Amino acid sequence: MRFTVLGPVGAWRGETELTPGPPKRRALLALLLTRAGEPVPVHEIVDVLWGENPPVSSVNVLSRHVGALRGMLDTDPSGRATSSRLVRGSGGYRLMVAAGELDLQRFRALRDEASAARDLGDPAGAAASLLEALALWRGPTASGIAPEVRAHPAFASVDREYPAAVKEAAAVALEAGPALAGQLLPILRRAAADHPLDEALHASLVTALAATGHRAEAWNAYRAASARLVDELGLDPGPELLAAEEQLARNAVPTSPASAPPGRPGAGSTARSGAEDDAPQPSHGGACAAEASTGRTADGAAWVRPAQLPPDLVMFTGRRAELDRVHALLSPSGRRPNAVVISAIGGMAGVGKTSLAVHWAHQIAHRFPDGQLYADLRGFDPSGSIADPAVVIRGFLDALGVPAHRMPAGLDAQSALYRSLLAGHRVLVLLDNARDTEQVRPLLPGSAGCLIVVTSRNHLHGLVVADGAHPLSLDLLTAAESREFLIRRLGAKRVAGEPAAADEIVALCGSLPLTLAIVSARAAVHPGWSLSSIVEDLRRTRGSLAGFTHDDPATDPRTAFSWSYDALTPGAARLFRLLAVHPGPDASAATAAVLLGLPLKDTRPLLSELVGAHLLTQRSPGRFGSHELLRIYAAELTESHDAPAERDAARRRLLDHLLHTAHRADSLLAPHRERLALSQRAAPGSGPVAFDSQEKAANWLNSERPVLLAAVQEAARSGLGAHSWQLAATLELFLDRHGRWQDQLVVQATALRAAEELGDLSGRAHAHRALGFVNGRLERPAEAREHLSTALELFAAIGDLPGQGRVHRYLAFQANRQGRHHEALDHYGEAHSLYGAAGHRSGQAGIFNEVGWTRILLGSYEEALVDCGQAITMNQQLGDLNGEAAAWDSLGYAHHHLGRYQQALTCYEHALTAYREIHDDYLEADTLVHIGDAWEADGSQERAAGAWQQALEILETIAHPDAEHVRDKLRRPDGT
Repeated sequence: MRFTVLGPVGAWRGETELTPGPPKRRALLALLLTRAGEPVPVHEIVDVLWGENPPVSSVNVLSRHVGALRGMLDTDPSGRATSSRLVRGSGGYRLMVAAGELDLQRFRALRDEASAARDLGDPAGAAASLLEALALWRGPTASGIAPEVRAHPAFASVDREYPAAVKEAAAVALEAGPALAGQLLPILRRAAADHPLDEALHASLVTALAATGHRAEAWNAYRAASARLVDELGLDPGPELLAAEEQLARNAVPTSPASAPPGRPGAGSTARSGAEDDAPQPSHGGACAAEASTGRTADGAAWVRPAQLPPDLVMFTGRRAELDRVHALLSPSGRRPNAVVISAIGGMAGVGKTSLAVHWAHQIAHRFPDGQLYADLRGFDPSGSIADPAVVIRGFLDALGVPAHRMPAGLDAQSALYRSLLAGHRVLVLLDNARDTEQVRPLLPGSAGCLIVVTSRNHLHGLVVADGAHPLSLDLLTAAESREFLIRRLGAKRVAGEPAAADEIVALCGSLPLTLAIVSARAAVHPGWSLSSIVEDLRRTRGSLAGFTHDDPATDPRTAFSWSYDALTPGAARLFRLLAVHPGPDASAATAAVLLGLPLKDTRPLLSELVGAHLLTQRSPGRFGSHELLRIYAAELTESHDAPAERDAARRRLLDHLLHTAHRADSLLAPHRERLALSQRAAPGSGPVAFDSQEKAANWLNSERPVLLAAVQEAARSGLGAHSWQLAATLELFLDRHGRWQDQLVVQATALRAAEELGDLSGRAHAHRALGFVNGRLERPAEAREHLSTALELFAAIGDLPGQGRVHRYLAFQANRQGRHHEALDHYGEAHSLYGAAGHRSGQAGIFNEVGWTRILLGSYEEALVDCGQAITMNQQLGDLNGEAAAWDSLGYAHHHLGRYQQALTCYEHALTAYREIHDDYLEADTLVHIGDAWEADGSQERAAGAWQQALEILETIAHPDAEHVRDKLRRPDGT
């Protein structure tokens, strides 16, 4: 196959061009091609395709696009399946592309060949490779996809490789001679036109034009670039453009005014002496640039090599992946890069940003022979003493040997002198603990050869967008890195002697380097203490930060966290505190708004502020979480800052929001099924979601599942027992369909206790019924029957006929599982009568289907056809698509057992279409399994495997236990 992304996105099999499909799918293919061979996380794909406000259904839509791309890529011309190129892994998708198939890979390989040729002293060979590489570009990266998608940094970063390669080509072509430089001119002209503010590119154009005899055009190009910088950016030309001007002037042989630069002698002017030619008249900044490039300071003194890096941490451990990533920013050949390289290292307090930055800086210091500059910008100093960039620059100028009397006044002039001094030198600059982009920008050099490393607790988006910074956000240490951390500080023998205690220390510290360091220091100071005793101490204080309190406030977690918290606006600070009330592992933007009692539009900026301060992490589009210790810190703050009434009101709003939204979602997904009527109205400000589609309702339940489970527990603990059991009852079918049987056991047991404390018979009945069914799922027939019998008595006591009917259906289901099919039919008879008395026709329709299924189990297939057909008719009359789909599936199963495989497949397709329309993932997968079985029975193993594979992907996505059963089918080599 062949793929293109350097220009229009394309895929070819042989000479046949493939059609990726709709715009989103084409954009997905483009993204995967730019990262070919690498896993692209799902959250990143969603961010690229939908931006800041993805639909709730984005992950499901993405899954369908992936399936369609697989169908396109993994089928040979004859229609047979081939080995999969698009594979799932590492929380995302990876597109496998062979060598030579993708133009971007070929482009990068040619650049590497050029680098090797240049290192071997072969500029002509390097230029030839680069010209071949540049010929692969047919337009901007992924041109043809939606502009708002193509504007994403994922594509912009590839776009930047083109001008970088053009500048590399210009440099080697000029070394190789005028002929190759002439070949490059058309490319240089186009690239310069496309990048009007790229000074280095325009400098390359000026130099190439002059070298090939186009002197008048060279002067025009210089004047146009200079004017554009002044007009659009308010900046004078930088060192590279000035150097091109100086070279152009130095080599000039003026014969007419048209060929001379403005302000320089032309025909009839007084000729300059040779000495004047050797020392050209400087324009603004030119003297500093020229002197710095020869290793002298502004006053002519010798270059002073600064060495300001803090000491490396002797016990530094881990971060190998992060170090590999930042090392990759530097040219492997050691040649000067074409631009200043900026690495912005961010992360929460205590995650080890400074340690990593200093360690990396020491590892690469030898590659920056002109020195290292360091400044602590104190962006989050508790005293509020944030470093002024002007003060930092004056310190840098002093370190570079600028005498006090030559120090210019004003930040702009000092920045200009600083950039001029660094021009032509290789200097590493480490800026630690930055507050924001504006504090950093005046400290950035303006020419190639330097590396700037910035650490901050804030996301420095401005540096990434405007200055091309490479962001690196530090996460927690891995379990292996955390253990290595302990070994380096406590010794391998001590850790190996109590491995379980060591692992528990890691868990209790949350794999945060700061807390691991505090606990390690405590253990090191007391070598006679066992690690188990330290674990006991941490257990006693779990749920607070007391176990990590330290004599030195600078290394106390509360102090470290407070520096970020104190910098927040009041609204963001309040949200941070109230998020401690949220029971789940992460919060949606909507639930954050409910906690505050504010509109969503007013809450989003506060969430962005917390993410920027690394007090929250956006774990997936629209969902936010934080480290356990930060949650504990937030809980301490809300206890001391917010009145109990405010906390209780926020909790009540949140639980109302979750309960009423879950009820709406469940009602939309199965509108005809009997369900609980909620006993209380939603509180003002709770903002239940109003879904406009079943897909959105299903996606909401899927994304909020961990929060909903935790909310059942939180409601019971908080004295809101009605919320607890009603939410559990609302979630019963959802949890069952997704195979969350252990979760079902826990939440329904909690609901039962809450209902018993309230003396609520209805709550007890619903909880017993759900516990009975899930115990049957888990092969505990005695417990199942006990709970269901109790539920039947309770529903009878409160006169709930549909409630009794559902219990009888559950009892019939359990009887069928144990092979007692005639007993099951008796229970279905009771249920049918109860539904009839209640006027619940949808329940009766469901019973016809379940009776048909029972007859299939008895081998009475013709009778089953009658019952299932009646169920289909009744459900169609009622408009119950869920019930109709179930009946079509049963009807297909009966035909299958009668050997009528094509009729079975027709029925299954009806069921499949309906389940997809109502977004019932589990039953869609169940029907796909039946379709595979029917194809297998009909002799088409390949089609059977295709259906089973689709089912497996769904079951794996929802983590359903039935996935293993489907894997077994796919493992069978002969389909038996």
